[in-house]
Amino acid sequence: MIKNISNHIQTIRSLTIQSLEKLNPAFISTIPKGFNNHIHWNFGHIAYIQERLVFEPSGEKMGISSEYETFFAAGTAPHLWQGNPPAILKIKTVLQEQPQRIISVAENRFTDSLPSPFTNKMGITFHTVGECILFSIFHEGMHLETIKRIEKARQISKPNTKHS
Repeated sequence: MIKNISNHIQTIRSLTIQSLEKLNPAFISTIPKGFNNHIHWNFGHIAYIQERLVFEPSGEKMGISSEYETFFAAGTAPHLWQGNPPAILKIKTVLQEQPQRIISVAENRFTDSLPSPFTNKMGITFHTVGECILFSIFHEGMHLETIKRIEKARQISKPNTKHS
């Protein structure tokens, strides 16, 4: 089972990286009408939430700087940013390196209970490391779809906001 989960983590992340590589860099900070965040925020949010869901609840050290929380945590938005977020190439590096760390946790701690139950902002409570990992994969897929919808909306209409 862990091998299948590991393969799935790698497949989803591969799709995420491919999506990032296909994008026109000139538009990653454009927010089309009807959206709260741009593509840059979504990629940073994927990187941050993977760390937050997989490593922090299990007592492992997160492998990213605290600035990811400042710019990409749930409830943040580019129009609220003060300062410059991590560059998209830095985020890409995090996204490329994360899967092996997540897979290592999956292989060694998947069935382990968390030190204490973890409830996310959606109100879902997790009791095991594996539950956190599985939800993080689902979460990444949701934001990958959001990135695709932003790109499609940008192609259809002119943006209403730009934040770099």
